[in-house]
Amino acid sequence: MTPPSSSPSSPSSPSAPRAAKASAGVRKSATKSDRSRAREFALQALYQYLVGQNPAEEVDEFTRQLSGFHKADSAHYDALLHGCIEIGADLDALMQPLLDRPLQEISPIERAALWIGIYELLRCPDIPLRVALNESIELAKEFGGTDGHKYVNAVLNGLAPQLRALEFSALPAASKVV
Repeated sequence: MTPPSSSPSSPSSPSAPRAAKASAGVRKSATKSDRSRAREFALQALYQYLVGQNPAEEVDEFTRQLSGFHKADSAHYDALLHGCIEIGADLDALMQPLLDRPLQEISPIERAALWIGIYELLRCPDIPLRVALNESIELAKEFGGTDGHKYVNAVLNGLAPQLRALEFSALPAASKVV
């Protein structure tokens, strides 16, 4: 995948690979929920924030102008983007013990997908555990490197028992490892 430009004023975004994959039948855009779309736009915005170190307000303004944003759940997008940025250090601290390399070596796409997943586990109790995990893994599959989704899966599944203990313990044993 060619990473999007680190400047929020650039029209480049990771949406081109998404379009190519959608046309190949991977995950049709028409079937995505408003929240799934919000996660995609939040991922793109967080990428801009992490790579370009652009101010959150500029990244937000740029992202809202992207094609298709009107189809996203803007309230969930706001919660993800601003919430992840606000508690980014806490999200990093939670994932750090499960990483096999320094945080700086984690792909910004995978880091953004992890931030979204961990944020939803922490702050969005209305989103079921499996949904939060699967949506973040799908983001990594769609936008990240070849095996990035496996890394996101491993880290989020490592945090799930800690962040959603009751919900995790209620899962059948076979579904606890994706």
